[in-house]
Amino acid sequence: MKIYVGNLSYQATEDELREAFEAYGEVASATILKDKLTGSSRGFGFVEMSNPAEAQAAITALNGKEMRGRKLVVNEARPRTEGDRGRDRRSGGGQRSW
Repeated sequence: MKIYVGNLSYQATEDELREAFEAYGEVASATILKDKLTGSSRGFGFVEMSNPAEAQAAITALNGKEMRGRKLVVNEARPRTEGDRGRDRRSGGGQRSW
């Protein structure tokens, strides 16, 4: 099961994330997303756990728990929708004058 972890401290590491979830079961992967330009944390990540019961226990226990001074937002990751893919967030829309 893929788990979304939000409101992460920008100083949190993938090892810390993994350790927090390993208390509830086997962690297949723990990833913190980084900004492509700066390489700094984007403040959220994903954890994958193969056992759904362990994953649910981790979600229940860690949602709202404080890590590095911030309350985590933890829930089952939702699949991306077509509207999420390939969007260029930098373009503000509107007309361009060349």
